[in-house]
Amino acid sequence: MTEAPDTVLHRTAGNVSWITLNRPEAMNAVTWDQRERVIALLSDASADPEVRAVVVTATGKGFCAGADLRGGAGAAQPAERVAGDVARMIRLGAQRLITAVLDCEKPVIAAVNGTAAGIGAHLALACDLVIAAEEARFIEVFVRRGLVPDGGGAYLLPRLIGPQKAKELIFFGDAVPAAEAERLGLVNKVVPAAELEAAAREWAERLAQGPTRALALAKQLVNASLDGDRAAALAAEATAQEINMGTADANEGVASFVERRTPKYTGR
Repeated sequence: MTEAPDTVLHRTAGNVSWITLNRPEAMNAVTWDQRERVIALLSDASADPEVRAVVVTATGKGFCAGADLRGGAGAAQPAERVAGDVARMIRLGAQRLITAVLDCEKPVIAAVNGTAAGIGAHLALACDLVIAAEEARFIEVFVRRGLVPDGGGAYLLPRLIGPQKAKELIFFGDAVPAAEAERLGLVNKVVPAAELEAAAREWAERLAQGPTRALALAKQLVNASLDGDRAAALAAEATAQEINMGTADANEGVASFVERRTPKYTGR
């Protein structure tokens, strides 16, 4: 039996792709079908020149309570687990979802409306910018289940808040309220719940009016900056600028500066 397609809502407005998890009765614990749908929509956003920013959000009181451990369509477990099964499941599942966010060629904003736990927290933290409602919480829930963090958690957290604080969150699994998450650097902005959609729309539409290819290249540079040495980072920067200078938006940016007017970027 296949999940109803409305477990992930999607619309495009003002050059912004809105991806909304829609299983509020399950706190948006993500199923196999939802995961594959989100991955596909992020891939579509990369390829569509009319999409220039993405927002990932959810309905109800929870952003995403983690993976749906009860399973769902396409999530059947093997009758007998053999060595390699779990690693393969993680690579093809949680890691693909997080990688899809990190590799999306458009800036991705997480609008976190409520609890983001486990892979749900990592889904939010993989986004380029995070706006949280005051009621939102972030929980490294894995230790509560006797599990190791997956979905890139041990990769993302140290890069955002440093190894010592990352270990604290992972070892204890305590809920981090939105205000504390902002103080730590996990969240860019905290707003009242009633203002969350408007705040996400404002940022997304600003990004959608920007130089799309320059933003994509800048995203790649920042994401790679902590994984290599200085020489590699500077070489990548020079290459990115070389590529970007051939775009129409770069020409427009320079021309608008010379002509003392507001640039009008088209994403090309």
